Amino acid sequence: MNPHIETLQIALGFTGKDVDGKRGPKTNAAILGAADAGRLLVIVDDARPEPKPEGGALSAKSEEKLKGVDPALVAIVREAATQVPFAVIEGLRTKERQNQLLKQGATKTLNSYHLTGHAVDLWPVDENGKNLPSDAAFKRGSAEAKAADKALWDGLRKIAQVMKLVAADRGVSLTWGGDWATFPDAPHFQIKR
Repeated sequence: MNPHIETLQIALGFTGKDVDGKRGPKTNAAILGAADAGRLLVIVDDARPEPKPEGGALSAKSEEKLKGVDPALVAIVREAATQVPFAVIEGLRTKERQNQLLKQGATKTLNSYHLTGHAVDLWPVDENGKNLPSDAAFKRGSAEAKAADKALWDGLRKIAQVMKLVAADRGVSLTWGGDWATFPDAPHFQIKR
């Protein structure tokens, strides 16, 4: 239990069992709601709580994909994974892999943050830990494709919300590719080099 989160929950109007000192989906939603309504005041305090233990929420395959990724980004990913389920589908890339993705039209640059370990691609998973299907797995324009696309974007938005909150809590500037107006890349998260 984090006493700072407990204090925040009480200030946000939580009572009873809802005051658990954990930053989960309900607390995150309340924080964003208060911020959107202009009711959130941030006071910088140098006495930050001890960081949570790392690891445990990601699969071994996802952990493997974090090798070579900047430690600050790895810490954000691991903490976010304790709050919302996802898989790491790509971390550090080689120049050859980047060239391959450019030829396939999956990227528009040869200067990706993946090349320096400052980016990861994350994917929502179902309750069994399996990656959600993309709309490409279904007939184009079908009801199944539309449902898959909606589920995927809903999952990615939840991941982005948590990733942004964790990064902000750690004082790290994080960019979500789903916010990009041109060529959105919703699975993509990067920090400054």
